[in-house]
Amino acid sequence: RAVLSFPISAVESSIQVWPKPRTFSWPQPQATLLSSTFTISAPNQTHIHLSSAIKRYLNLIQTEHHIPLVPPMLNFSTSTPPLQTLLVFVSDLTAPLHPNVNESYTLTIPTRGPANSTAETVWGAMRGLETFSQLVCGWVMLDTSRNYYPVEDILRTIGAMSVNKMNVFHWHITDSHSFPLLFGLDHGVRIIPEIDSPAHTGSWAEAYPNIVTCADMFWWPAGSMWEDRLASEPGTGHLNPLNPKTYQVLKRVINDVATLFPEPFYHAGADEIIPGCWKADPAIQSFLSNGGTLSQLLEIFVNSTFPYIVSLNRTVVYWEDVILDGNIKVPTTALPPEHTILQTWNNGHENTKKIVSSGYQVIVSSSDFYYLDCGHGDFLGNDSQYDQQTSDNSGNGGSWCGPFKTWQTIYNYDITYGLSEEEANVVLGGEVALWSEQADPAVLDARIWPRTSVMAETLWSGNRDETGKKRYAEATDRLNEWRYRMVQRGIGAEPIQPLWCIRNPGMCNTVQPFA
Repeated sequence: RAVLSFPISAVESSIQVWPKPRTFSWPQPQATLLSSTFTISAPNQTHIHLSSAIKRYLNLIQTEHHIPLVPPMLNFSTSTPPLQTLLVFVSDLTAPLHPNVNESYTLTIPTRGPANSTAETVWGAMRGLETFSQLVCGWVMLDTSRNYYPVEDILRTIGAMSVNKMNVFHWHITDSHSFPLLFGLDHGVRIIPEIDSPAHTGSWAEAYPNIVTCADMFWWPAGSMWEDRLASEPGTGHLNPLNPKTYQVLKRVINDVATLFPEPFYHAGADEIIPGCWKADPAIQSFLSNGGTLSQLLEIFVNSTFPYIVSLNRTVVYWEDVILDGNIKVPTTALPPEHTILQTWNNGHENTKKIVSSGYQVIVSSSDFYYLDCGHGDFLGNDSQYDQQTSDNSGNGGSWCGPFKTWQTIYNYDITYGLSEEEANVVLGGEVALWSEQADPAVLDARIWPRTSVMAETLWSGNRDETGKKRYAEATDRLNEWRYRMVQRGIGAEPIQPLWCIRNPGMCNTVQPFA
C-alpha cells in the first residue's frame, strides 16, 4: 500500500521503517537536514482529521529527536539545502473511514525542493505522515470489561495503533463482570463497539435481574460435570430470549451504542452460550420440555435483534459460534451474508475455510496465533493442575490457549492460507485480541506491543520478500528499532532481544534449522 521514493536516504537494509512499505526505491544513499522552520501543509485542503494529524506529526517530528540504536549507513552532505516543507495532497477528502477504504500513499523526498505525500484519502495521508516521521532521526535534525482501563490507556493504545498503521479498534465493552460504557478518527482508527449477548451478560442483572438467567451463581457447581457448568469461566449470566423485557432493554442499548459510535459495523457477540445457564431458568425449562431446543432459543434471540440492528444501517458482526458451535447455533438462513460478518477464533484455518465457504466475510482472530493473553497461566484459584512435582505445565503455559504467542509466531501466520483467490477476497483482515482476565493498565502496553506491530506489517505488506521467502530474519532488526522508538514515544512495548543483539546485528540469529 505504500510507495516510497526519496533519493536522500540509504540502502534498503539501513532504514528501519515499520510496517515495511510494499514498494520503495533508494537510488542515492544520501541524507539531508530538516530546516529549523520545517512545516507540513496540505494546500487548499480542509479536513478536521487531516489538520489534526498534521499538527500532531509536526510536533512529533520537532520534538522526538530519535537516535537509532544502530545508525544507518548514510552519506551526509551539507551542500544540499535543508528540507523546508512536506506537502500533503489528498484526492478525495470525503471518503469515510469505512471497510475497504483506500489507505495507500506515495511519499517522495527529492534532494531539492519540497517533499510530497500523495494519497487517495485522508486516511492514506495519515499513513504517509507516519512513515515520514520514522525517517526523521535525532542526529539529522484494547477488553475493558474485566478490568478497568482509564481513558488515557485506551487513547494511548489507539495512538499506538495509528503509528503502526492499524485502522480498527474492536472494543469489547461489556461482559459478565462489568458494563463500563460511561474517540479515534483523528488517528485514522475506527472504533467498533461490541455489546456481547446473549451470553456474558451477568452484569446486566445489576439493573435488570429479571432478564438474566443464572446470574450470580457459582460458575461450575461442585460435583457437576464440565458439560453441566453454568459458564466457561467465573461470572455467570445469559439474557433470557423468552422474556419480552429482554428486547426492550437490549434495543435501547443497541440504539444508544449505534448513536454513540458512527461506525458501519456493530459487533453483537453471540459467543460461548452455555446450555446449563439457560437450563437453570424455569421458563426455559418449560420451553425445552415442550420440544423446544437451545438452538431454537438462540434463533428466537437472533430473529428478535438482528433485523433491528440492520434497520440502524449497521452490518452485524458475530463471533463464529453463532453458526459453528457444536451445541447451540442458528441456521445460516437466519443471517444473510449481505448483512453479516463472522469473526473466527477457533481451529485456525479450518474455521476460516468453513466461514468463507458459507458465503460470509470473515475477520480472523485465531486463538492459536492472535490471542495475546495466552500462556500466562489461568486465573482460577484452588487449581489442582499446578500441584505437580514432575512437570510445570509448561507445554501450554497453564492456559487453555497457551503457549505464549511469540512475535515470530504471529509474523509467520498467513490468514488466507488454504483459501482460493476468490475466498481470500472475503477475508476482511486479522485482529489480535487481549482478553483482560489477567491484564490491566500495569501490563497493557507490554502485552500488546510490539507483537501487534508484527501483525500490522504482515497485513500491510505481507511477510515475504520479493522472492517469496519469509522475511522474519530481516524483520528482527527493524522490529528491534521500532520497539525502541515506540518506547521513546511513551508506549511501553516489551523488548524482543537483549541490547547486545541489537548492537551486533545478525550475531543472535541461528543458522541451523530447529524444525
